[in-house]
Amino acid sequence: MTYGNQGDGGYGSQPPGGGYGQQPPSGGGGYGQQPPSGGGYGGYGQQPPSGGGYGEQPPSGGGYGGYGQQPPSGGGYGGGYGQQPPGGGGYGGQQPPDNHLVPAILTTLFCCLPLGIVSIVKSSQVNQKWQVGDYQGAVQASEEAKTWWKRSIIFGAIGWGLLVLFYVVVFVLLAASMPSTSY
Repeated sequence: MTYGNQGDGGYGSQPPGGGYGQQPPSGGGGYGQQPPSGGGYGGYGQQPPSGGGYGEQPPSGGGYGGYGQQPPSGGGYGGGYGQQPPGGGGYGGQQPPDNHLVPAILTTLFCCLPLGIVSIVKSSQVNQKWQVGDYQGAVQASEEAKTWWKRSIIFGAIGWGLLVLFYVVVFVLLAASMPSTSY
């Protein structure tokens, strides 16, 4: 069995009776060409004579079921890959509620870490619940995320205010306890 023979069979001749991507012995093989209707579908790559298979493309024009064919823009939204339905999708054409992720992250970094973490967890649940169809749960998670990042701002502001007040009191007490020097 030789693979270097470039006879009539395309990319090297195959033994009769099967093989990977067998080309018909009569006719100069090519991409997507299938063997004539000669019994069985035993070999890898051999396709039935009635059409179908990977090498053959469906006729252009009919339907949206073809390989790589896209529906015309403006048509229905049932068959196109990645095509969004009109109105933005979601529940009744609505957009998903705001997940408040940016304020949750900022308040976690700059205000109150524990409450900010709760806010981040709640904000990450918004999109997850929306995608599985739990629309009321997504709205509730959005409201809870907003509540937690606002609480984080409030507690952070109180904490920073107490810290500044503490330093001012310590500075005043230290300044009062220092002996004054008068010359």
